[in-house]
Amino acid sequence: MVEQCQPKGPFSPSKSTWARTEPLLPPAREEGHLCAQGHSQCPAEMASAEPDAEDAAEAEEAVYEVLPCDRMELSQRLAVEELITTEASYVHNIQLCVSDIRAHLQKKQLPELDLEGLFSNTDDILHVSRRFLQGLEATAGSGQEQLLCISTLFQEFKEEMETVYKIYCASYDHALQLVESYRRDPRLQEEILDTLNATVPHTGASDLSFFLVMPVQRVTKYPLLLGKILENTPSSASAHSALEAAARAMAQVNANINEYKRRREVATKYNKAEHLTLRDRLARLNTHSIAKKTTRLSRLLMHEAGIVAKTEDKEYDDLEEKFQCVASSVATLKENVASYLGHLEAFLLPTPHQSDLQVAEGPAQQYRRLSERLQSAVFPEFKQRVDRLVWQPLCSLSDMLEGPQQLVKKRLDKLLDYEEIQERKSEMGSVSYDEEAAMNTYLAINDLLVAELPQFNQVAVQLLGQILRSFSSLQLDLAAQVLHHAEKELEQLPHGHMPLPSFWKVVEDSLQQSGAQLRAFCQAFETVTPSPGAQPLTPAEERKVLSLVSKHGPDKLYQVTSNISGHKDLDLTLLRGQVVALLQSADTKGNTSRWLVDAGGPRGFVPAAKLRPYSPVQVQQPGMQLLTLDSGPERRRHSYASPEAPRPQVATFTPTFQVVAGFSFAARSPQEVTLQAGQPVVVLEPHDKKGSTEWSLVEVNGQRGYVPSSYLVTVPVQDPAGWSLPV
Repeated sequence: MVEQCQPKGPFSPSKSTWARTEPLLPPAREEGHLCAQGHSQCPAEMASAEPDAEDAAEAEEAVYEVLPCDRMELSQRLAVEELITTEASYVHNIQLCVSDIRAHLQKKQLPELDLEGLFSNTDDILHVSRRFLQGLEATAGSGQEQLLCISTLFQEFKEEMETVYKIYCASYDHALQLVESYRRDPRLQEEILDTLNATVPHTGASDLSFFLVMPVQRVTKYPLLLGKILENTPSSASAHSALEAAARAMAQVNANINEYKRRREVATKYNKAEHLTLRDRLARLNTHSIAKKTTRLSRLLMHEAGIVAKTEDKEYDDLEEKFQCVASSVATLKENVASYLGHLEAFLLPTPHQSDLQVAEGPAQQYRRLSERLQSAVFPEFKQRVDRLVWQPLCSLSDMLEGPQQLVKKRLDKLLDYEEIQERKSEMGSVSYDEEAAMNTYLAINDLLVAELPQFNQVAVQLLGQILRSFSSLQLDLAAQVLHHAEKELEQLPHGHMPLPSFWKVVEDSLQQSGAQLRAFCQAFETVTPSPGAQPLTPAEERKVLSLVSKHGPDKLYQVTSNISGHKDLDLTLLRGQVVALLQSADTKGNTSRWLVDAGGPRGFVPAAKLRPYSPVQVQQPGMQLLTLDSGPERRRHSYASPEAPRPQVATFTPTFQVVAGFSFAARSPQEVTLQAGQPVVVLEPHDKKGSTEWSLVEVNGQRGYVPSSYLVTVPVQDPAGWSLPV
């Protein structure tokens, strides 16, 4: 009797079984027709040259008992061989894609080709596939344990496969778009065909998609190959459960890849920052969008008011808090580095070592040489390194944050929609297709953020730390370079060899002495009264004086005795000799040492001690008469009144010049006034409300308005009496 079919291993059937079944498996025959017609070539006839009828019947019966099991074993063996051989061919093609095709395209140096977008992470796939192939080939000598080894191998590599293949599959559509765009460019398409013909002519590939699709096809074929092996493995075999687990694992890997790809598509849709104008935003408004935004706003207000409970996700909240902390740190550091680079740029613009002092030797000359060296070599190089190693990486990190920030904002919007739909679903029992899609969108965004924010936060913190370390190292290098260049010059200085504590004591004493001298000088300068010499006025100043006199009167005019530099808000900066009009003899706090004045345009506060009453030059001319209360025999020319006289004693005042219209001007708006050539005008303000001197505010025949300043001319009065401007 022939043994019953109980396989001891996948590829080690009993000798008698293999001897009987091998001639019965011609490729063209099916199981139901083998030896069914009493052919002479039967297993029993091969065992005995002259079989009797009983032996022939037993052999024929044995064929039908053994054949199904042996066919299953053979199919199983062929399925395993297919797995190993196709894996070897796949690895070979990926190797060609990476080492030959991509390398050949890199040598062409075509800037239009996005090799990173085309080949994505094929290097990682090749690395994993090589190791996986080595493991498969190592199972060939395992005998009966081969199927268990293959199952274990798939379980060991499933996580690595999922990691590398999900990245590739998520970017596969983008790679196809690139291939399609290159196909429309004849020059690029010709370069790609040249590369394919030079590297892989035996494949007959017409474009890169022939190779780019291979990883996608391979990862989806693993469950099919395992299923084929499993179909030909008896359920009683020891490896059957392990093969089932491996097949389920690879099917789950494909499901996870599809889910990741779907999430990436949702993320790609929402993570782009849109910079829309107000017109574009208004154009997007419609009834649906307004209703949706209104619903979200009302839901958010109910959250804040505590009317409805907010969906809490502790894991996500912790991740978002850390992400927002990282984003805030990056923004603050970017602002500080930008300010630092701005100050450094401002420092490099001037040349502090250049001065008008002609110092041929000594410490000043040594400092000048050191400054020139630092300005020309050290500081520019330092600025370039800061820009390359700190600023540019910081800007790149800031750009990387934009996508997740958009997703975080969009998640909040979708969460509000999700809560609203969930509430409606609990009430009505069902929702529409669009509402179900909106719920799935929120879940996809939330799952993607929960899955990737930890890694993103970790990488961002690492980059931020590296940037800070680079910045600190650059500062140390700068200090070392400056000290190196300064050592030679320091040795030649008088205190170059002095101990450091003694040197600091000398510096402190010198600073204290210089400070005391400076304070004494400032005090003496403030107490010195300038000489009452006449201050000449320019024609522009003469016109300004006339305007001030016409607005405020001659008794309100004061002249600046020394330069004034404004340091506080609303303080004016004036030069010695300028004429101003007093508006108020105290500031807003009642301080009488600060006066509010009109400088012929700008108004502000100035120190009262630096103002003296303005007295115009008195000139004895025919037709002019100056009446004063002091009628002494001598008449003196002066521009400042004596300290005892707080106001110039003027009895009569007639200006020597007047302003007239040099050209006719027609008003074009209610704010302007019409002029006739030769018409006298009164200048109220020699500028407009913005301070521009191109327009002047004048009064003509009781009407006020603006006219071009260039249309006004100053002419002498034919009959001046008693007062004239200094000449």
